[in-house]
Amino acid sequence: MSAARAHDLVLFGATGYTGRLVAERLAHAPGALRWALAGRDRAKLEAIRAELAKDVPACAALPILVGDATSASDMAAIAAATKVVCTTVGPYTKYGSELVGACARAGTDYCDLTGETPWIRQMIDAHHETAVKSGARIDHCCGFDSIPSDLGVLLLQEEMKRRTGHPAAKVTAFFGESRGKFSGGTFASMLGMIDAAAVDPEIRKSLGRPYALDPDPRHQGPDGSDAKGVGYDRDLRAFTAPFVMAAINTRIVRRSHALAGYPWPDFSYREVMSFPRSARGLAIATGITGALAGFLVATRIPALRAQLLKRMPAPGEGPTPEERARGYYVVRIVGERDGDRLVVRVSDKADPGYGSTSKMLSQAALCLAQDHLPTGGGVLTPASAMGFRLIERLRAVGLTFEVDR
Repeated sequence: MSAARAHDLVLFGATGYTGRLVAERLAHAPGALRWALAGRDRAKLEAIRAELAKDVPACAALPILVGDATSASDMAAIAAATKVVCTTVGPYTKYGSELVGACARAGTDYCDLTGETPWIRQMIDAHHETAVKSGARIDHCCGFDSIPSDLGVLLLQEEMKRRTGHPAAKVTAFFGESRGKFSGGTFASMLGMIDAAAVDPEIRKSLGRPYALDPDPRHQGPDGSDAKGVGYDRDLRAFTAPFVMAAINTRIVRRSHALAGYPWPDFSYREVMSFPRSARGLAIATGITGALAGFLVATRIPALRAQLLKRMPAPGEGPTPEERARGYYVVRIVGERDGDRLVVRVSDKADPGYGSTSKMLSQAALCLAQDHLPTGGGVLTPASAMGFRLIERLRAVGLTFEVDR
């Protein structure tokens, strides 16, 4: 297919905040790569191409594809022209559906940054079987949500089996030390999902289902609702609080498990934030728990929502290069079974939402475009589609995936 199509990879949304970061990383990708920039505004795409060419002169010859994300014909033309589409155009509920459908029908691999669980469910229902038949690998959540969780659990379970002969039954991801900021696009996606849930009872139900992204969303397993209050973990000796991305990450990890055929007996997975065992740690955990609840309330009250919108960056905006450079994160994934315990550490010396996410998405796109992957088509996950090959790639660009003890 690669030889029959004009491009190996098309970056759709190259003029957006995150899209520009991904474009910079693709510009420096080693080896031969036939790639193109795509979006709805040719002039802006030409400006991005000129910026890239200042650093990498060969980028001056990058092809440009123009298309409207809401146009089925435009998205079909882009999907037919390439082996892989990598898209940063969100909110995906509003701008992603035509492109996913086009890729599924054309047999074109696809990766994105969505964290919109109900929309992913819609894509599974609408396009999974089509993608299975065409061979298209549709891979959602190829950024901070949900690669550290999905690939971290995969590494933990394989290492647990190697060391003890069995996989972990209870797995918890602790999102601890970190520094980073939201972009306007992320905030817009969150508001869009909250608004959709407010008017659609089925979306509200979907958000509350722990196995919402399993092949059968009504699958029954050991997991219940996500953490909602302050807690304490005796083994980690840390206070815990709800983690806002648990609502998507846990569902992706469980879908990976389901797509693999449920190989880990009694598997249970949850995510929380962790804080030091101190008065200050308890205060922070309590404050974050209250802030999350307050945020949800504020989005439904017009006056408070208006204040939120004033304080948050607009779509297309995000942290400065200096702020991104100061970012970092550490995720500890703890697995236990029958007295055996193992910890996998996933981290990066870059802010999670943009510096590290641009590494993750660009490497996912390159993995799909350049690597031999034995997986077939369908609406997949990072672990089920790319697995350890993607872990190798991410280690090479600075992410840490390692067994702590």
